[in-house]
Amino acid sequence: MKGQQPYTNINSFYIEILNKIAELYWVPLDRFLRENPHLIKTFPAFLLEQEQVVFYLGKTHLAVEYYGNETTENLPEDKVVALTYYDFTASENYFFEDVVGFKYESTAAMPGLFLPMPPLAEDLVFPTNRGLDKLIELKWNFDAQNAILGFNSPPFEIPEGQFTRIVNGRFYDADESGLKTRHIKWMDFLPLQIVNETETDHAFKISLTQLVELPINDAHYQYPLPPKSDYKYSKLPQINRFLELIGSGKHSETDLTGFLEKPENKFILTMGFLATEIHSQLLCEWQSDEKDSIKPDFFVVKPNGYADIVEFKLPSLKTNTVVGKINRETFSAEIHSYIAQTRVYQTYFEDPKNREWIKEKYGLTVRYPRRILVVGRRWHFSSMEWREIMDDHRDLEIMTYDDLTDGVVSQFYM
Repeated sequence: MKGQQPYTNINSFYIEILNKIAELYWVPLDRFLRENPHLIKTFPAFLLEQEQVVFYLGKTHLAVEYYGNETTENLPEDKVVALTYYDFTASENYFFEDVVGFKYESTAAMPGLFLPMPPLAEDLVFPTNRGLDKLIELKWNFDAQNAILGFNSPPFEIPEGQFTRIVNGRFYDADESGLKTRHIKWMDFLPLQIVNETETDHAFKISLTQLVELPINDAHYQYPLPPKSDYKYSKLPQINRFLELIGSGKHSETDLTGFLEKPENKFILTMGFLATEIHSQLLCEWQSDEKDSIKPDFFVVKPNGYADIVEFKLPSLKTNTVVGKINRETFSAEIHSYIAQTRVYQTYFEDPKNREWIKEKYGLTVRYPRRILVVGRRWHFSSMEWREIMDDHRDLEIMTYDDLTDGVVSQFYM
């Protein structure tokens, strides 16, 4: 198994692991909760009511990440597990960097040094140096929530042979487009060994022993949420409704944007894009050409007074996001079509007459706006190649729905 692309067909290797985790962990956890129903409303619901389970295969561990709501009223019945998996066994990076998607560089440590991840890591806040600079610029309050903070940190390494669990970990990076947030709600690193390795194949031995001991403990665990006295706590149900919309697969793009433009839900956009104002569905007429008017989904006004454009596409994707041979990767035709649809916005605002008209009509200052395309889920973009491909696209950012909601929820803890 080589490469970093998700497999399109679930093979027997992953099916066997999935079934074994169900036998040793999910089934006993479900059974104990049904015997103790008072715990159902407080245990981490995504452990059984999974929206998605993602496997990351490394040289020394298999990481299992859970997506879904933190709480539930009832246990699911006969739920099918949606699984995505990535193979990083050929990567030369630290496994944790592949999983989180950020490269950590420290000026306080010697090159090649790393930070061992503890067996249980709760409420981590670890920005890269770039992420820290951006958080400071945004005046984030690091004292607002109990957390284990790390600054100028070398990369984490998961110690070989050690079962490791990350709960409510928040990791930050930044680039010219702004802050990047990676929120890990719950991730278990299961020790593994590569055996019988050849040039074309290898076998794995994965330790699931620790999972056998955890169902009762995890049934009693209460996932860390903002205090109920905090006004932000009241926003969590609206975040959950949005997550349910994007996870159902039954809603259109207009359903999603219609939800976000409601006054009670606009906080998702203002917090997600660090904006001061949100304007939706503004008709933009051409002033120098006879063309059909355009209507971007949203204009988000940044603190500097300039507006960027946000366009939403469906959270489900029909194909892999990155295609092509090694060192010749490119976005899929599906992603390229979405990018092409946003180019008209770039063309429109290159004309100063159009910019002046928007200023007079709506009071918006828009000059060479950044086009932000919200599409897909994080597990569609877990390979590193797509970030390199993005460098070839000027004034364009691709954000997943999970990037958006993580950026909002992480502020609830700050």
